[in-house]
Amino acid sequence: MRSSFNPTLDPLITLSDYASLIGDRFLRGVDMTSTASGYRAGLRLCVLPTLGHVRIREISVGAVDRCIDVWEVEHSPSTLKNTIAALTRVLDEAARDELITRNPARDRSNRRHRMQVTPKQIQQMPSPTDLERIAVACAEAHQSYSDHVMLSAFLAARTSEVAGLLVRDVDWENGVVAIERQCFPGTGGLSVKAPKGRRARLVPIIEPVAPVLRRLTTQRRRNAPLLRGPRGDVITTAALRTATGWDELVTSLGLQGLRLHDLRHSGATWFANAGVPIHVVSDILGHASVETTRAYLHPDNSVLRAAARSMNQHFLRQ
Repeated sequence: MRSSFNPTLDPLITLSDYASLIGDRFLRGVDMTSTASGYRAGLRLCVLPTLGHVRIREISVGAVDRCIDVWEVEHSPSTLKNTIAALTRVLDEAARDELITRNPARDRSNRRHRMQVTPKQIQQMPSPTDLERIAVACAEAHQSYSDHVMLSAFLAARTSEVAGLLVRDVDWENGVVAIERQCFPGTGGLSVKAPKGRRARLVPIIEPVAPVLRRLTTQRRRNAPLLRGPRGDVITTAALRTATGWDELVTSLGLQGLRLHDLRHSGATWFANAGVPIHVVSDILGHASVETTRAYLHPDNSVLRAAARSMNQHFLRQ
């Protein structure tokens, strides 16, 4: 405690020097097995190269906003999120040390990165038929990658959640799959924890994915992992991308730019397009708010045509 207490803290200290001084203190309360590495990377690769030379007391809301403008263009949504979170947490520590009266990044912490979705991009969201084509192409690398794609889309699940499934999670009697955990390589080895949002959820088994689930559960131990890679390891996003040549694969199928996480978005959209109420779709995805779910949905023109038919029938009855 004596070493962490510094009554002579330089009021003109730069962000880089302050970050070095506090070390991992800004990670208090963060999951050290997974989230912490992303925050450290955001601080090291984005925040400090951009703002490290600036005195903390001179970092304004406008400066933070301009940095976010640049980061939005240069980095993925997940990297952007980690970067803003890291900056916000470091400046929170500076406010506690009374170097600043309030955190300028906290004023912008609710800013959300949103990809500009054009009609062309919406058309690139895969249909169930497209998904089958992707699965067939992935099977050329290994059947487990094909199965992973099917489960990700038709269960609207994250990659780590697919990896966390056990045979016993597939409940044929009630026709549901329980998503109760996520599994991923983390600091110190394999990490298993509750799903994002820290609550389990049930996803209905629909016909396209039923054969895959039957094959993966038949005559297998209840506590066995439902799906593993060709060497018995956890399938991560990076491993699947590399093994299948994902970017080239989806481009060859006319789905350029499709991310693996978009399969979860696709599953959510299919449920919504089928008329499933949005609050039920939200429960399937494990979202705390339907507003989060809305951002996942990419309705196509068929939904608009169906809405037009409903309105036309309504007017005819008048």
